[in-house]
Amino acid sequence: MTKKILGKKDLVLFTVSAILLLDTLASAASVGVSSIFWWLFLSVVFFIPFALISAEMSCSYPAQGGIYAWVKTAYGSRWAARASWSYWINTAVWIPAISILFAGIFKQMFFPDLSLYGQIGIGLLLTWITVLVNIVSLDVGKLIPDTGAIFKIIIFIVIIVGAFNYVDEHGMANDFTIAALKPDWQASFQYIPAIIYGMLGFELVSASSEEMKDPARDMPKAVLISALIIIVLYMLGTVAMLAAIPAKDINLVEGLMDTLYLLFGQSTAGKTFAMALGIMALFTFFSNGVTWALGCNRAAAEAAKTGELPAIFGLASKKTGTPLGASIMMGLVSTGTIVLYGFLAGSNEDLFWSLFAFSAVIFMLPYIGMLLAFVKARVEHPNHSRPYKIPGGLFFARLSAYSCIAVLSFAIVLFIYSPENGMQWSVFIGVVVTLIIGELAINSAEKTKAEAKEKLELVND
Repeated sequence: MTKKILGKKDLVLFTVSAILLLDTLASAASVGVSSIFWWLFLSVVFFIPFALISAEMSCSYPAQGGIYAWVKTAYGSRWAARASWSYWINTAVWIPAISILFAGIFKQMFFPDLSLYGQIGIGLLLTWITVLVNIVSLDVGKLIPDTGAIFKIIIFIVIIVGAFNYVDEHGMANDFTIAALKPDWQASFQYIPAIIYGMLGFELVSASSEEMKDPARDMPKAVLISALIIIVLYMLGTVAMLAAIPAKDINLVEGLMDTLYLLFGQSTAGKTFAMALGIMALFTFFSNGVTWALGCNRAAAEAAKTGELPAIFGLASKKTGTPLGASIMMGLVSTGTIVLYGFLAGSNEDLFWSLFAFSAVIFMLPYIGMLLAFVKARVEHPNHSRPYKIPGGLFFARLSAYSCIAVLSFAIVLFIYSPENGMQWSVFIGVVVTLIIGELAINSAEKTKAEAKEKLELVND
């Protein structure tokens, strides 16, 4: 019997760990002061509706596998397998991005002369430590997301408070006026998708629903509490970073430590404090990868158990029952991705953004399926038990889902093509190749499943 170990506090911390990303903070601040407008606007048309939809689906359909199970119920096994593949492979190619972020800040703090290849080596080591954590039992593995969430909250609060003190002495690094808050559409296009990306993940913990103590009671509260924490810290953190550093000088990889050193690094004590926060930040990057891998590997394992992904994804640890096969496969794919893109990149910033954009496009595709599954469930099963239900009836439910779909579609287009930078061919080709590999894997799994069924029928005859 599966151990029920995830309570409401765990669900809140797991969700905060999944969604509240320090790398998103630097990407958002790079837009400039108008990023505050985007946080507010996207909160209304995307973040809040998506949080409410996730809360309803999580407590109404608390099946192990989360988004995979919801898409399967609505559209069948083939589309569920596609969603599960995209969900899993995204994490496998995103972990290298977060590992490079870790390595870049590690270099900035301790080894300024470390080469890009040295950073890639650190990224590979971090990847396989993430795999190892996924193989241990969840009651041990959950400590990393929980601790990472607490560290993130501390870092955000410290940056916010530190920025207020800095501004008192030095003034604002950027012009915070009504005119500056107005969106500059041309300049914003490159990094708006990163803000949208930073709002996804409410459903992730649902992949472990069998390990929750009371999903129907705890999930809606956990989603709403975590949503409030996340959006407040994102907006205030963005303001804080822009108060200290001119938007044009923010580095996507090293922007966080630049901010900490600027706010606290003038004295020996200040530098020590900034270093301590930097070490905490390094742990949060590691916890990001662990959090997403824990959810996505379980979703892939569920798909493999029903023959919708290759059987290797369904291999479980005999000792802990954790998804051994999916975790090792994720490590192998992450290793190949970080090495391949590492040879193509000219800097850690280029490498981070290429990996991030590539993984983000794949990542967003299953959410469109999830949102369509939500609408279909509301239309076809109106009397299904829903411990939490979005208010406003079917009209508002549809409006919320279609608003989220429009925002996701917009983000996908901008990751692949932006007016300022043109077509991102490395991202586009990577996405196409990944989806083709997924189709081949799904076809192979279906063929194996059909052959096994045929053999069983022959034996029974």
